[in-house]
Amino acid sequence: MGLTARIRTRDGWAVSHAVVTVTDMTGTQVLRVEADAEGAVRDVNALAPGAYTVIVTAVGYAPAAASAIVTASGRAEVGTVTLARQGGTELPPPGPWTIDPAHSTVGAVAQHLGISSVRGRFTEFAGTVEIAPDDITKSRVEAVIRAASIDTGNGMRDTHLRSADFLDVEIFPEITFRSTGLAAAGSDRWTVHGELGLHGVVRPVDLDLAYLGTGADPWGGTRAAFRATTELHREDFAMNYNQIVQAGIAAIGTTLKVELDIQAVQGESLPTA
Repeated sequence: MGLTARIRTRDGWAVSHAVVTVTDMTGTQVLRVEADAEGAVRDVNALAPGAYTVIVTAVGYAPAAASAIVTASGRAEVGTVTLARQGGTELPPPGPWTIDPAHSTVGAVAQHLGISSVRGRFTEFAGTVEIAPDDITKSRVEAVIRAASIDTGNGMRDTHLRSADFLDVEIFPEITFRSTGLAAAGSDRWTVHGELGLHGVVRPVDLDLAYLGTGADPWGGTRAAFRATTELHREDFAMNYNQIVQAGIAAIGTTLKVELDIQAVQGESLPTA
């Protein structure tokens, strides 16, 4: 007897913080119950036979309504109620996610000689993402990059970048990022506030983050994709080396455009196979 229902997103994920309210035909509330961790509602209290309206609400989702008929047994089986995110974008399910370096890119672009760009990337890094269950803005991300893994496609240039003139990887082997907050900038875009540790200096940095979607992978896991960008100034991190080649033109620009293409796998670790 009682009310049963399943609350899901359009992608099929459980909405664990949903609240189900049942009203009779006069508009009187007769039941209010919260979904469990699996997005399921199971209330054992019998309802009087008749027609009811079921209203489902959850923070970050548009409300949904459904009709329910209670039979003589006092039971109402609502079935699955699908909630759409406000703004229409489904987000990754809550919990831990692990960044997959094999399918992610951490890159940077610097101006060269004032006329072209030099692109580089770091080939060794790791990180975790924690998607908050009730308020996406409480989500967190942490990442560590091995500074010596810089690769611009030119061995001589990479050796110079690893030296004390730039990254000084012998003294500062790791580049770190830790988020301190998240602010919505659209239905699928956020500003990630964080602290970047680079070349022995820790400074606040904002990432412009876009969520690209979630899907199954061939190995039985679930992946979420993100793209993030920001701009850094070398002098902010005590990397002041430069070479003036002619007419005041610097060999290497002082502004770096950082471009991150990230795939994260649901869970606390990467698949072993």
